[in-house]
Amino acid sequence: MTLALGSAQAAAAEGVSANDALVNDIAKSIQFGPLSAASVATDESDEPIFADECVQTTSLFAPDPAATGGEQWQLLPRGLIYRPYLAGVKESRMAGVWNYDNGNGRIWDITLGGQAPLVRYGVPGNGRPEGIQISIEGAGQVRLDRDENCDVEATDYRFGVPITWGNAVHQNKLAIYHLSSHLGDEFLLKHPGFPRLNYSENVLVYGHSVNPADDWRVYGEVGYGFDVEIAEPWEFQFGVEWAPSTWTGFRGAPFFAVNSYLREEVAFGGNFVAQTGWAWRRDPASGMFRVGLQYYNGKNEQFSLFNDSEQKFGFGIWYDF
Repeated sequence: MTLALGSAQAAAAEGVSANDALVNDIAKSIQFGPLSAASVATDESDEPIFADECVQTTSLFAPDPAATGGEQWQLLPRGLIYRPYLAGVKESRMAGVWNYDNGNGRIWDITLGGQAPLVRYGVPGNGRPEGIQISIEGAGQVRLDRDENCDVEATDYRFGVPITWGNAVHQNKLAIYHLSSHLGDEFLLKHPGFPRLNYSENVLVYGHSVNPADDWRVYGEVGYGFDVEIAEPWEFQFGVEWAPSTWTGFRGAPFFAVNSYLREEVAFGGNFVAQTGWAWRRDPASGMFRVGLQYYNGKNEQFSLFNDSEQKFGFGIWYDF
């Protein structure tokens, strides 16, 4: 403090107020996180740093890795390195699609779930997540019969642990997930002779996606079921997406996505899904909310009815974490 007062007296003799000189000495001796480029230049020129030039950060007495470009371990970080497939109807998310099916009439397909990052090694911040990450995902995927008092027709339950790594252009996923399918009680009461299948699978998945240009994504994945019942081991999934990758504001932006999901138990048939509509995103690390139209054609979305075919069209809302 004696040194600070001495500097203040010397500064006063040069026409700088004692208060400003004292603030300058304190700012130089205690650095609250990294200084901005302008502040560093001011410091090197040995000119006074006044209170209104101080840089505020969330770290105290330590550099902020987000500002210095350094990588670090992060617990419960923001965002996903490998995002769910927009038109992938078996992905874990929050969704509701009011469909009309040519054979089943009015149905309501609901997904209650999501995906959450647990730990990541990479650069923190609000940009697109990069590095390596471990997450968890899970969902209950329910079908309600809107023509029968919204009776539960069937439900698929999914839980998985994806390990993902990549950057803004290339992303990879190595995951394991369990899926089991169950018919609804009301459906079984109305169809007493219907065979009740114990469809279940544990699947190891590798996926790769590429962002060749802003807002564009191309992806493909292969899965092998190592513990299956009714299901067969191999499955393949691929698609293309065009959707906002950064801040949209309240006005939002259009999106379009197509997905094909092929499975061995239906002779490598499966389903084709196309979606289009409007989307909103806060920043590159945030989730995305969408509203729009969906067309589905192929084998039944509910795996308890996996060998039935359906063609449906509807209006949906989706939130991808």
